[in-house]
Amino acid sequence: MARAPLSIGSASPAFTFVLLMGAVDFFGDTTYSGGASMNGPFLASLGAGAALVSITAGGSEFLNYLIRGISGYVADKTGKYWRIAVIGYVLNLIAVPAIALTGHWSVATALILLQGVGRGMRKPIIEAMLSYTTGQHGKGWVYGVHNALDAGGRTVGPLVIALLLFLHGDQRTGYAVLAIPCLLALASLIFARFQFPVPARLEEARSEPSKPTRGFTPAYWLYMLAGACFAAGLMNFELIAYFLSSTRLAENYWVPLFLAFGTASGVIASLGLGKLYDRIGLPVILAAVLLTSLFSPLVFFGGFNLALLGMALWGIGQVTQDMLLKAVVAGVLPENRRNLAFGLFFAGYGGGWLLGSITTGLLYEQSRLALVLFAVVVQLGSLPIFVLARRWQDDGGTDD
Repeated sequence: MARAPLSIGSASPAFTFVLLMGAVDFFGDTTYSGGASMNGPFLASLGAGAALVSITAGGSEFLNYLIRGISGYVADKTGKYWRIAVIGYVLNLIAVPAIALTGHWSVATALILLQGVGRGMRKPIIEAMLSYTTGQHGKGWVYGVHNALDAGGRTVGPLVIALLLFLHGDQRTGYAVLAIPCLLALASLIFARFQFPVPARLEEARSEPSKPTRGFTPAYWLYMLAGACFAAGLMNFELIAYFLSSTRLAENYWVPLFLAFGTASGVIASLGLGKLYDRIGLPVILAAVLLTSLFSPLVFFGGFNLALLGMALWGIGQVTQDMLLKAVVAGVLPENRRNLAFGLFFAGYGGGWLLGSITTGLLYEQSRLALVLFAVVVQLGSLPIFVLARRWQDDGGTDD
């Protein structure tokens, strides 16, 4: 006898699934971002320079996005969605507290790279699973709610680390403490796995039929290119943290608070931007990209207070990356290849991220002005590509 889908209160089973996966990623990003708030200074304490810190963080993100294409393809071919997702979460999360045991920058960087592999394995599968709920609740709202919970974890993690450092704890203790949310995330994931073994069934109850594309359209590839340009200018926090600590712009315990402030700004923005996207679409993304492009001059040239404001705009960039771009891709998904479509898109996005991380890491050592100019120009360069992609989408461009 089939078990009735789980629901929380008056929420539909589809929205219950959104909330449950949001809880998984709340604990998961508490772990991941708590570690990210320390990675830059910790690597520096082990003898790593700015270029190595930036390239390591960028390499981890590149692996994250590159593996998504492979993971999505394998998931579509084998149907082992949950198995791949669980392995990805385990690799991504266990690697964080394991950094507490390292004594050389090479081992620490290997674990940071492993985090990227794990994230890449799980991400396209979770995005595809969530897409089955968008018919009932809207793309912007579903990804907005999920991102708000996700970003909530990205806020809590750095706050925990900041408190620990303020109380004179050290970074190794911080990594070890993050084992607690790590285990909570994995326990929540296993619960979700058994409550919703086939998330695709959530789509059966939607009120309106979807309009899937037959293949990968020109709009899809243009959105990928625009996303890659945007990613190239959205610097990893490890480089920002290195800058804050090495220039003494912020005390050691303030560095995680900068990350918490940025991600908290993302939490506030995500629900509103999600609703606005469902109503007016592309202009929301264009406005978000424009605001994000202003973050780097404020952070690197603005002093303490303006750097905080810059981090709020950086948080909007994280919302654009983690929510708005997913909503865009959900509108041009080829039927029966959802995992692959999400994976390929973010593999291209990751290519832009890696190129940007290498460039900004090297420019940091030579000229911060050139670094900021690069970040602003490549992000603004994505705007006309987004517009062109939407025109192709609206015109029903032919499949590749």
